[in-house]
Amino acid sequence: MKFQLLPANPLNPLTIGADCFVVLSGLSEKLPFHLFGSEKKIGKALSLPIAKIISEQEFEGKVGKTLVLNTHRDNKFSHALVVGVGDVNMLAMRDWLDVTATIGREANKIHANTVVIVLEEEILKKLGTKKTAEGIVEGMLLGTYDFNRYKNPKKKNHAIETVLIMSEEGGKQLEEGIRIGELMSRATILARDLVNEPSSITTPTFLSLVAKNIANDNPLVSCEILEKRDMEKLGMGGILGIAKGSDEDPKLIKLVYKGNGNKTIVLVGKGVTFDSGGLSLKSQEGMEMMKIDMAGAAAILGIFSVISQLKPDSTVIGVIPAVENMPSGKAVKPGDIVRAYNGKTIEIISTDAEGRVILADALSWAQKTFHPDAIIDVATLTGACMIALGEDIAGLFGTDGQLVSALQQSAQAEGEALWELPMPDSYNELLKSDIADIRNVTRKRYGGAITAALFLKAFVSEKTSWAHLDIAGPAIAEKDSPFLPVGGTGFGVRLLCEYLMRITSEGKRKIVQR
Repeated sequence: MKFQLLPANPLNPLTIGADCFVVLSGLSEKLPFHLFGSEKKIGKALSLPIAKIISEQEFEGKVGKTLVLNTHRDNKFSHALVVGVGDVNMLAMRDWLDVTATIGREANKIHANTVVIVLEEEILKKLGTKKTAEGIVEGMLLGTYDFNRYKNPKKKNHAIETVLIMSEEGGKQLEEGIRIGELMSRATILARDLVNEPSSITTPTFLSLVAKNIANDNPLVSCEILEKRDMEKLGMGGILGIAKGSDEDPKLIKLVYKGNGNKTIVLVGKGVTFDSGGLSLKSQEGMEMMKIDMAGAAAILGIFSVISQLKPDSTVIGVIPAVENMPSGKAVKPGDIVRAYNGKTIEIISTDAEGRVILADALSWAQKTFHPDAIIDVATLTGACMIALGEDIAGLFGTDGQLVSALQQSAQAEGEALWELPMPDSYNELLKSDIADIRNVTRKRYGGAITAALFLKAFVSEKTSWAHLDIAGPAIAEKDSPFLPVGGTGFGVRLLCEYLMRITSEGKRKIVQR
């Protein structure tokens, strides 16, 4: 799918070789639909009384509602695709992504080859010129994403060839929006592909090879893989302990992008390539989708696949502890104690709370090795976070108010949902162990997402700006929606790319303890 910017003044569909023209319809309290400026020109050129037809069809301009109108023009079959955007005054990026994803899906259904979208002034003002164009690209590419490489190719799915984006102004901003949208989509698709692959493919070794290939393809990115023997020398008992039950050796992946600014940001992604629960074995139902437990790692790899083109000012370091969590005679047992990189001992109460144990090594090592201005970890960490926030919202924890706010703003700008949760000091009592420095789970049923975050916090210096994203819910879509086909979502890729691009190289971030 190629995206091309064309001037819309004057708009004359008769001169454009397209077979699908998008007509956007708003919604107001008084009217079921509200058509914008381009509708009359499109309707006149296609000889379609669009307003009259959709009124007769009792069409409502709610987000994602569609109506296809057909016509013959110059002996060619064309379509006017009417798509609802809802109340423009309330339009957010997440809604716009659903709208543009719907455009892509419906255009595929009618086998359109060239789609024309005219950018309406009201939408440009609400979302911003660049973000409007970015949303079109991301919505159409990610909404039509289909992981089908293991299906019998009986019938090839139709694919849109060209999307013509038309606007009277904002050329440079629109071009930049298209460019960013293509990069964001490419990174998200890589993350989705990795999550959707069977865990027999995406082993720790496979993830390390993906990282090496990313570095080979991006001259501004370097890659180093720490092997089992390296982690033994460093004393990374958390990663080594969780990996003991598997025949697959663990890997610690390090990716480095050197920016021109004076800030260093570390992104840590949980890379449990399959989580059986270890000896604290999951049920069959609980284990079925545990190939997704490396979604945090997939997000980091997606980001680094395009970071050389995004060119943030900061130096960005990606750290991925990659392991399998399997049961065997060698596996770590409930009651065992492992020593993390920073010297703290961890009593393993549940081998199914393995993600925090491997992240303990990764966080403490990254902090001591790189002395970053901020560390952000991304992990499918707890089912408890899903109980608290549902399947669509990620939990956000942090020690730095400015960092938390910046991540929230970046998430909103990209249509991804974060909600900050507290980390009360009193809950640390629940993690106290009688025989080690800390337990990996508490004796209580409640507050599991919070105590997991507090566990991670124990392995980050109080002087380090740190945030934790628990993406257990939104990392996978179990039901199909316009922007999120069933399967891995690539959650976190776009919001963290947005965050990195927003950081300036001026000064150090002030830490606000919480």
